[in-house]
Amino acid sequence: MHVAILLMMQIMNPQPKTMLCLGDSYTIGQSVAEDQRFPSLTQARLEQEGVHFKVPEIIAKTGWTTAELTTAINKIKPAKSYDAVTLLVGVNDQYRGYDTAVYTSQFVSLLKMAIGFANGKAQHVFVLSIPDYSVTPFAANLQKTPVQIAKELVAFNAINKRLAQQYKVHYIDITPVSKLAL
Repeated sequence: MHVAILLMMQIMNPQPKTMLCLGDSYTIGQSVAEDQRFPSLTQARLEQEGVHFKVPEIIAKTGWTTAELTTAINKIKPAKSYDAVTLLVGVNDQYRGYDTAVYTSQFVSLLKMAIGFANGKAQHVFVLSIPDYSVTPFAANLQKTPVQIAKELVAFNAINKRLAQQYKVHYIDITPVSKLAL
């Protein structure tokens, strides 16, 4: 369904589209080659479908929480004219033990910014769920158990899914695929 929306955008205007990707280490693909980052993979997949995008602009850094992403956006001040905007952030809020109420407030702010960057078109915004790192070797060395981590991520993802629905943006649940890392 998401590809169909973007295909319609391509037919209506054949000029290359613009994409802004907001997030944290999952957005920039920490420890993977640039062509393996999800923004690059998404662009390549859309090209295969005949939807042409310029190289995505990325505002993301390993370790960023929702608050740190907000600070970076306010400093960078990206253009508010993107054809598609993605938002994938929250793992560091969970990792640092932040309260879900704080995450909710910060995520709402980021979601409103994302919609603004898409020229107010909520249907051009895509929220991605937080991957479940509890199945990775990294999680084995933490104070929290993998079960605790997974449970907390379920709570954070319930928040971002509910807010995506509330603000009528697309929600892409990538968490099940992340569990294949086990």
